[in-house]
Amino acid sequence: MGDKIWLDHYDKGIRKSLEPYPSKTLVDVVHETASLRPDHPALWFKGTTISYGELVRLSDAFASALVGLGVEKGERVAIMMPNSPQYVIAELGIWKAGAIVASINPLYTGRELEHMLKECDAETLVVMTMFYDKVKALQDKTPIKRVIAANIKTYLPTVLRWLFTLLKEKKEGHRITLQEGDYRFDQLLAAYAHIPPPAEKPKAEDPALILFTGGTTGLAKAALGSHGGLVQSGLQINEWFKNAMGEWDEVFLTSLPLFHVFAAAGVQTVALVSRSMMALVPNPRDIDDVIETIEKTKATFVPGVPTFYNALLNHPKVKSNEADLTSIKLCISGASALLQDTKERFEALTGSRIVEGYALTESMMAIVCTPVDGVYKVGSVGMPVPDVEVRIVDADTGQEEMPNGEVGEIILKAKQLMLEYWNRPEASAETIRDGWLFTGDLGYLDEDGYLFIVDRKKDVIKPSGFQVWPREVEEVIASHPAVAEVGVAGVPDPRTTEAVKAWVVLEEGQTLTKDELRAYCKEHLAGYKVPKHVEFRTELPKSAVGKVLRRELAKEG
Repeated sequence: MGDKIWLDHYDKGIRKSLEPYPSKTLVDVVHETASLRPDHPALWFKGTTISYGELVRLSDAFASALVGLGVEKGERVAIMMPNSPQYVIAELGIWKAGAIVASINPLYTGRELEHMLKECDAETLVVMTMFYDKVKALQDKTPIKRVIAANIKTYLPTVLRWLFTLLKEKKEGHRITLQEGDYRFDQLLAAYAHIPPPAEKPKAEDPALILFTGGTTGLAKAALGSHGGLVQSGLQINEWFKNAMGEWDEVFLTSLPLFHVFAAAGVQTVALVSRSMMALVPNPRDIDDVIETIEKTKATFVPGVPTFYNALLNHPKVKSNEADLTSIKLCISGASALLQDTKERFEALTGSRIVEGYALTESMMAIVCTPVDGVYKVGSVGMPVPDVEVRIVDADTGQEEMPNGEVGEIILKAKQLMLEYWNRPEASAETIRDGWLFTGDLGYLDEDGYLFIVDRKKDVIKPSGFQVWPREVEEVIASHPAVAEVGVAGVPDPRTTEAVKAWVVLEEGQTLTKDELRAYCKEHLAGYKVPKHVEFRTELPKSAVGKVLRRELAKEG
């Protein structure tokens, strides 16, 4: 116990440690690449390519603009956009201005957004125009003082931009009337194009990124990662993949949202440290666009969640052999369990390899991953990558280390773990103890150091890889005047792996249909949090102290 037995099972050539890590940030990495090959492509978006040199210049301008608007070092600047060039430009610009990026899912409802903007205490928000009105409707309830609106069409190729302006801009809510005191992203870039950015660059130890995660209270918490941690995650994953992936010539499909840890601290970091190009897809559910992007860019690395690979396999173009996915070398699946059938079918179709990974928002992509060339064990998420440690401890006490093969709580240790939950010292101390991240997940290590996850200590539900906390859904349903009691849990689902289900007891004499309740939820929750299944009951199973037993409900299905 305590031995890093997994090190003996690494693929050939994979280093057991990358120590010492360079004292660098992603800003440094991008500048290095631009100095070596300024014309090398960094971003691809709908046919438009932005080079590393252009990315440096554009993010410099945005940094200067933020400073000009009064943003100070250490401030949180929120980004609320789908994957787009503006997202990456804004992110690098925020870092160059000395501020912290707070990444927010633009699909959240007003109630959810209000909580998150308060949680990170952001005073500046960069938002895509289609979400501008949503932000303005709640701005007075948040700390936001400055709103910068970006239009998705700015970096579209000429013909697509013209068609978008003519056919989609107004219809899809992108044509806005900018309110007094707000700014347009492209106008700021133009106005500050020739003003040098701050001379002081961020340091590896500085805080860099806030990503939101759930909690036992049902409220999202702001996990804070460092600049150096992002680079470390990128270098570790890049090392793990080096037998299949190289430098300079790889193309990373970036359809996973950059507001999620998988893409923000995983895909993006690996693409940048390997001096590769990111092919940006704003909507991962638009499989037509995904396939077209893969074909046009010859994408070599395609990360996703299991439902993504199922959607690709079931797409008419793929089923009729019209889609060309043969450029793909490697995929990584995460967030939920990948079925063996899906893995085998996708690998046979593309000639690529799918590995599985396990990480948390709080780990900032300190991952456990299956080997690229080595033994694949069905049901395992693999072994820790270089400089990541895993232990299994007694789930009740968190103290005693469990023998190989015995189930306990999974704890992780790595240099890039989150620094803290922003402004939540008690929750931070509970989650990270003596340098170890207590995941709340239950699992075991086998005799080779492969990790198997068997259950979750926490109650989080993961439909299509998203995180849904039962208490948040329960609170919304309980607020309906016809509802007396409610319990929410996850149930198996063939399409999304897991689905949200609500068991509801109505007030005496009240009536409510499933559709009416789901419509009520849609007013207060993001779509993936709305219960897919609703069951009305006369009573719910409870503990001796009256707590609804979610696990009992989940067992009943």
